Amino acid sequence: MKNYSPNWYQVYRAAGLPRRRWKDADRAWRRHYAKHRPKLIAGARRVLARLGHAHNLGLVTSGDRDRVTRQLREFRLTKLFAVRVYSGDTMRKKPHPDPLRLALRQMELHPSACVYVGDAPQDVEMAKRAGVRAIGVLGPFPTEKRLRAAHPEFLIGSIEELPDVLKRLLR
Repeated sequence: MKNYSPNWYQVYRAAGLPRRRWKDADRAWRRHYAKHRPKLIAGARRVLARLGHAHNLGLVTSGDRDRVTRQLREFRLTKLFAVRVYSGDTMRKKPHPDPLRLALRQMELHPSACVYVGDAPQDVEMAKRAGVRAIGVLGPFPTEKRLRAAHPEFLIGSIEELPDVLKRLLR
């Protein structure tokens, strides 16, 4: 999806917003997101469906459960993910490894058997801290320079490259 979902609590803290106002800010963001319909990245459904036939897929997102669940339903992607972990499912957020570790426990997988695919430096950092290999996918957020600086195992320019990169990585 062509949306970037940062850890809003870090943003609020950096902006000096008092903690007592965070729930109000969350509501404002949810209202804002409710008005916008993100577009699915070209080729994403086809690639995810192809990967879903060969691999167990999980989703770890810093997005709000209600919003992301609605988007998955609209894009007809829900059934592709065996496990879904949302921003509110763990106390600590990306880049902390807790969200990814929760998904690994739910899928009963060892970190060395997995690959995490993300489009932000926080995704790569979370994966590394959880002992999982990371693939960075360039998109509208963030810049290539920041994603490259996070040192993913692979950095790809399009989700269309993912099946071939996974084949090489999982040999």
